[in-house]
Amino acid sequence: MSWTVIIVVIFALLKMLTSPPSALVGWFVSNFALHPKLNSKDITITFNGKRLEEEEKNRFTEFFNEALFLKRYNIFQGNEDLFLNPETSVIPFVINVKSRKKEMTFYVYSYDDHVDVVKQWKKKVASYRLSSEYLQKFTISNSLSV
Repeated sequence: MSWTVIIVVIFALLKMLTSPPSALVGWFVSNFALHPKLNSKDITITFNGKRLEEEEKNRFTEFFNEALFLKRYNIFQGNEDLFLNPETSVIPFVINVKSRKKEMTFYVYSYDDHVDVVKQWKKKVASYRLSSEYLQKFTISNSLSV
């Protein structure tokens, strides 16, 4: 009887290791995603040094989460500052994420034909391009809070 239980337990562990449940795989993959889904409760969004109101923040977060990932830019060691402080006249939206152990900053540059995002966390920098008609045309009302 005890051998049967041991064999069943070993079989169950092997089955779990070879084909884990999709929820576990989804959680593991989301931890390493370049373009993560953001929760509006864990973030603050500023534009030109001023915070967005709650309604606009929720709308911007929704558009950011629905944006399509197009491509990743290669950043070589020593070139990080070129991406963090690009020579452009576009004022970025700055998203600060603070949840549990995660602290990230996203700089979202909206152009007419695409959206560039620079993600900074710890001492790492990554940059990528998104496609989102809504983010490209996102406007904020005059009721910004300080």
